[in-house]
Amino acid sequence: MALNAAWEELFGGTAPPGQPATMTLAGVPAPDSGGGGGGNANLKADVGPWHEAGNTAGELRASTATSLTDLDTANDGVSGGTAGFDSSGALTEILGTWKARLTAVRDECGRLEGALKSTGRDFGERETATQRKIAAGAPAPARKEG
Repeated sequence: MALNAAWEELFGGTAPPGQPATMTLAGVPAPDSGGGGGGNANLKADVGPWHEAGNTAGELRASTATSLTDLDTANDGVSGGTAGFDSSGALTEILGTWKARLTAVRDECGRLEGALKSTGRDFGERETATQRKIAAGAPAPARKEG
């Protein structure tokens, strides 16, 4: 079975009659009917957004760590002050689950901070290396005489 026939069998009805089945990225059709995507041919990977996202994750990690400390401080003495109340056990249980959740968020944000910054650094280094390779292999521009 030809690829277009198999594609049509799987995703039939997605193409006009007589036209081959096509695939789109995230459901967005290509701007022309010749296949290939649109967009900017001068794709550039920039370290800035990755580093900024890493900083945001770091800030969230720090504020979550502060929240964990505040939660412990606010809970000091609660169990003694609520002894004999039915809510005492529930408060202790809730404290444990919130501490676990906040700890997981803090740890994940710490992991993301490093990963995002590292990705940005890698993209930036690759962008620079690619620019150098292109410049080294590109012919010098013709000089106008006269």
